[in-house]
Amino acid sequence: MPETTLREQQFALARHIRDPEGNRPPPGVQDRRLKVYRELFFHSIEGLLAGGFPVIRETLGTTIWLELVRAFYAGHRSRTPLFTQIAGEFVTYLEGRADDAAIPPWLPELAHYEWVEQALFVSDASLPAHDPDGDLLDGVPVLSPLAMPLIYRWPVADIGPQHRPDAAPDTPTTLLVHRDAEHQVQFTRISPLVYSLLESLAKHAWTGRAHLTALASRVGAEPAALEADGLRMLRDLRERGVVPGTRIGRTNGSSNAP
Repeated sequence: MPETTLREQQFALARHIRDPEGNRPPPGVQDRRLKVYRELFFHSIEGLLAGGFPVIRETLGTTIWLELVRAFYAGHRSRTPLFTQIAGEFVTYLEGRADDAAIPPWLPELAHYEWVEQALFVSDASLPAHDPDGDLLDGVPVLSPLAMPLIYRWPVADIGPQHRPDAAPDTPTTLLVHRDAEHQVQFTRISPLVYSLLESLAKHAWTGRAHLTALASRVGAEPAALEADGLRMLRDLRERGVVPGTRIGRTNGSSNAP
């Protein structure tokens, strides 16, 4: 039998460390030495995920949590070696198992909800050029890259050890998550109307008035009737730094239309 190459040994070792039950170790290595690597690598990942997903860990309990992490560790091919992005890989893994009856149906959304805080906390995104005193109706409001409007089928903000829902409610959960000037990540429950406005701001470079016109059409209201409330919403978002101001410079034609 030809001598195993170094590369083959490395792959065999990596496969065994990730999934010792499904992969034999490379020949010639004592199990007591392999055990050190198996425990070191797994507990590094488990500890990292436990810190990022404390609600999931507590809600599932230790046994199921460890089984879940082991399945992720053994079967998911990460696209990044960065520890700060492993939590995002875990979310991707769970989203890929959304139809798996072996996990609670609310788990992928709860994981995303917990991940968002870390993602915004470590984000190096900076605010675009803007006029903080710009006209929020006739100008083009700018949504902060450190703000995320979110909508979930499950009540992710309420799930925990004492509340594991069996069925999703009729009304989705709409949230705003943003990082404030003190570098703190804030979670706020918002109405579906505010969510729709934020979603529009994220997708379209329209004037504030055009956003509100489109919103009025969506909810079946007269634009004039919605404009006063809409302006109050925009002003509140500006005070909180979610809409830091309006775009500077020329806007294209689409900014005035839905």
